Amino acid sequence: MKPLQGLRVIAWGAMAERPLARYLASLGATVVATEPLLQTLSGADFLIDDLGLACLQDLGLSRAQIEAQFPQLVHVSVTAFGSFGPRARWRGGELVSSAMSGVLRLTGAPDRAPVKEARDACTFHADMAAAAGAMAAHYSRGTHGVGQHIDVSVREVAFSRCVNSILVWQFERRKLQRVGGALNYGLATVRCIWPLADGWCFHSLMTGRFGAPANQALSDWMDELGADNPLRGVDWLAYNRSTLDPAIRAVWERAIAGFFLTRTREQIRTEGRRRGINACAVATPGDVLADPHLQSRQFWNQQAGRTVPSRFTGFTPAATTARPAPRAALANSRSGPLAGVRVLDFAWALVGSITTKILGDLGAEVIKVETRTRPCLSRIDVQVKASKPGDFDDKPWFAHMNTSKRSLALDMKRPEAREVLEPLIEWADVVVENFSPGTMAKLGLDYEQLVKRNPSLVMVSGSVYGQTGPLAQEWGVDGTGAALSGRTLLTGWADRDPVIPGAVPYGDVIVPYVMAAGVAAALQHRRQTGQGCHIDASMYEICVQQMLPALLEEQSGSTPQRMGNADPAVFHQDVYAVAGEDRWIAISAVTQAQYQQLCGFAGGTDIGGWTATQDGQQLADLLQSQGIAAGVVQDIEDLMEHDPGLQARGALVPIEHARLGVFGHVRSPMTFSADVIAPFRPPNMGEHSQLIAQQLSGLDGSRIEALSASGVFK
Repeated sequence: MKPLQGLRVIAWGAMAERPLARYLASLGATVVATEPLLQTLSGADFLIDDLGLACLQDLGLSRAQIEAQFPQLVHVSVTAFGSFGPRARWRGGELVSSAMSGVLRLTGAPDRAPVKEARDACTFHADMAAAAGAMAAHYSRGTHGVGQHIDVSVREVAFSRCVNSILVWQFERRKLQRVGGALNYGLATVRCIWPLADGWCFHSLMTGRFGAPANQALSDWMDELGADNPLRGVDWLAYNRSTLDPAIRAVWERAIAGFFLTRTREQIRTEGRRRGINACAVATPGDVLADPHLQSRQFWNQQAGRTVPSRFTGFTPAATTARPAPRAALANSRSGPLAGVRVLDFAWALVGSITTKILGDLGAEVIKVETRTRPCLSRIDVQVKASKPGDFDDKPWFAHMNTSKRSLALDMKRPEAREVLEPLIEWADVVVENFSPGTMAKLGLDYEQLVKRNPSLVMVSGSVYGQTGPLAQEWGVDGTGAALSGRTLLTGWADRDPVIPGAVPYGDVIVPYVMAAGVAAALQHRRQTGQGCHIDASMYEICVQQMLPALLEEQSGSTPQRMGNADPAVFHQDVYAVAGEDRWIAISAVTQAQYQQLCGFAGGTDIGGWTATQDGQQLADLLQSQGIAAGVVQDIEDLMEHDPGLQARGALVPIEHARLGVFGHVRSPMTFSADVIAPFRPPNMGEHSQLIAQQLSGLDGSRIEALSASGVFK
C-alpha cells in the first residue's frame, strides 16, 4: 500500500537528499528536485524546502505569492531555527542545531568537550516531525480543500526530546550533566555502555515488571559463571532505578562491568538473548547490512548497485473496503488538522504515548486505555521530588508525554471490561499500541480481530524490531535501536569507548513522528478508497534509516569510524571552550573559504586558544554576522530562561496540571499556518472512565455503578 501514490513533491534547496524526501517517496510520492521558482510548482501537491520563509523572501518569493497561486499546496519548511523568530536568518546545520537545543550539552564525557551524535541525528528527527506535519496537513486538505504552510525548526525539535532536563529544571532548578556511557533518569544516573572482550554492549537495569525478568536473568548468568554478584537476592519487582542508593548502584555496576569484560559480542547475541537479559551487542555498519532479521523483513532494496532501506514503515491494507460510520463525540469538536479523528490509545512508556500525544495535540480525540494493575512506566518513575512512589498522578514525565488525552482505567483481565471496550473499537478511527508483538493478540485485540468489528480501522503498532522476523519477540528499548543501528558505535571519540548518542531518548521520540505521519497518510487514503490498514513501525529500522550515510560509506569501502565532532560534509567544525566553567561554542565552517575566514578572526589556526577568552554568545553573534554557522552549547537554564527563539516559537505551552500546577509542557513542534493547535492538560488515571462508559460505550448509570463496584475501572 502506497498512500501517496500519484502525488508530486517539489524539493527546493538540498531537500531532495534529505530524509523527509525519502519518507514521502517511500509512501509512493514522486519527488522532483528543482530551483525555487514559482513556475516549478504547477501540478505539485507538496513543496518541501530547507530554506525557510525568510530566505525565500530574500530570493523574491513570498509565502503570500505561493499561497495565492497554489492554494491547495502543502508547503513544508525545515530549517535550523525556523521561519520565524529572532534567529530565523541564522545559519545552522547539525552541530549548531544540536548545540543550541540542549542535546549536545549532555552528550559525551565530563572531562572533554561535548560530542555530537552520529551523523545528522537532529536533522533526521526534525524531518520526521515535518513528515507528521505534512501528512496532518494532507489530511486537513482532504477535509476543507486548502493547503497550508508547516514550519519546523531543527533546533526546537531537538529541544523537545530533552524532557528529563526540562522537568528537573522546572521542578528543582537542577541541571543534568554529561555522563558518557550512562543515562540520566532525573534522580539517578544509570550506566548503559559496557566494554566486552571484543567490543561493547548496551545494557541497563530496568524498573518494575518490564525489567524484573531480564535483571534476574543477568544475575543468574553471573552466578552460573561464578562471577562476583551483589545482585543476588534482589527483589526486582520492588527495584526502582530512580530511588536506588547511589552507593549500592556503584557496587552493582562494578560487578556488572567485570562480568561483561569476560563476554564476547557473539555470546551477548546468542547466550544473552536466549537467557532474556536486556543487552545487545553494539553493531557496526557491516553488521547492520548483514543482519538476518532485516533481510527476513525484506527491508533492503538494491539501487544503482547499492543496498538501501526500502521503507520507514510497512503498510498492510485491509482485505475489504468500508467507509467509516458516523461516530459520537466525547466533547465539543476541537481545532487542528486532525480534528474529528477518533483514537483508541493502548500505548505505554514513550513510543506509543508520544504518538498519541502528537495526534491529540493536532486535534484528534484520544482515549488512553490504562490500568492501575500495570501502570505505565512514566506514571511510576520518580524523577523529581515533587513526585511520590505509588502516586500515579503526580509525574511531570507522564504529563509532558500525554497532553490532549482522556483516561479510561480498565482492568482488561476482567471479562466485563469488554462491555466498555467493544463499543470503543467500533467508535475508533485509529488504534495505537506499542506492546511486544503478540501481546494484543493475547488480549484478543490484534488487527485481525479488531477489523472484524471495525473494517475501516487504521491500526499502528510500534516495536523495537517490528511485528515479524526472527527478533520480533525479543526484548528492546530506546538504546537497543541505537546499538543495533550503528548510532552508538559511531558516537564519541576515536580514542575512547562509544558514548550514549544524545544522552536523551532518540528512537523513542523519532518513531512516534513516523507513526503519526503514517496514521495521517492512511486516514486520507481511507477517505479516498474506504480501505483501512495496519502500520508496522520498527524502531530498529527507523534508526537504520538515520544511519544511511554511514551504510553507504561502508559499501563504498570506507569503513566509518567515530570522529568526534567532525562531519564528512563539512570542511571544518568542532566544539571549542569559551570563557566560563564548562562553557562551549559549536562552529561549522562549511567551506575552505569559511575556515580561512575563521582563522583570520582567530589570528591563526589555534582556534581553541582564541575562543577560550571570548564570551560565547558575543562570539556566536559575531560569527553569524559574518556568515559562519555558530552557536553556544546551551544548558537547560539557557534554554528555559534566556532563549528568545524558543520563547517566540512557543516551544513550551503553559498548561495547568491537576496536581502540579501550571508549568510549560513540550508542544508538538510544528507550526501550521491555517490550523490552530490547542493542546490541553494530561489526565489523571481513570479520570474520564465513567464519562466514556456512559457517552461512548452507551452504558446506563446502574451498569456503570455495578462495573465500578466489581473493580472493572481499575
